[in-house]
Amino acid sequence: MAEPRRTPSAPEAARKPVAAFFDLDKTIIASSSALAFSKPLLRQGLINRRAAVKSAYAQLVFALSGADAGKTERMRAQISALCAGWDVAQIRSIVAEALHDVVDPLVYAEAADLIARHRAEGHDVIVLSATGEEVVAPIADMLGATRSVATRMRVVDGRYSGEVDFYCYGEHKANAARELAATHGYDLADCHAYTDSSTDLPLLEVVGHPHAVNPDRELRRAADERGWPVLAFAKPVSLRTPVVPALAIGLGAGTIAAAATWYGLSRKSRKRSS
Repeated sequence: MAEPRRTPSAPEAARKPVAAFFDLDKTIIASSSALAFSKPLLRQGLINRRAAVKSAYAQLVFALSGADAGKTERMRAQISALCAGWDVAQIRSIVAEALHDVVDPLVYAEAADLIARHRAEGHDVIVLSATGEEVVAPIADMLGATRSVATRMRVVDGRYSGEVDFYCYGEHKANAARELAATHGYDLADCHAYTDSSTDLPLLEVVGHPHAVNPDRELRRAADERGWPVLAFAKPVSLRTPVVPALAIGLGAGTIAAAATWYGLSRKSRKRSS
């Protein structure tokens, strides 16, 4: 005899869904998601070596000195201008082909476990990132996230125009969380957020369970003052071979190599295309 169908109790029926919002770079992965695609972009001629080397130093200074609003805005303007003319379908193809080889080994084991725990508890997992959506969406899918929100470049006739329709950064991330809550019924007081950067303070402030992950100096100070949990993620592993550490990331020459990326963006020269 079949068991009778259980009717949810009033509190269960009224319970709202919960979301866990994750920043991507240096929170889920031990690098910049855009920087990680430097080699395939270089192979396709979208980055030239001179621009890559020139930008590597700038990106290292940016990473070491902290991502304050002014520096990030200048970087955004540089990326927007230098991406102009890139074929969107080509970028999507590059990301799809290189995704597992490039990003998989960069994922923090602690982040992967945390995402799995949230999913096991029935929470939606949402990746919010200032990187372009053509990069972020496939990574979010690979991680098993429910959805993602990322920076959207304006596209005209299949190519980036050099303008930005939506910049998923700072207060805009917090607004994205509010919009998602309104759309999907989340009570932000029950939601979680994880990030490494003080630029994401607006996001952390709108949820009931904020967490600082490998925080920069300003975020660590804010977390200490407000009693927020501080998490240390330090074990990048491949999702396909989770017990094997990914050795070649993030340090020394690996950092220099990774730094030739979208932050070193350069349009393919007319000379090469002729």
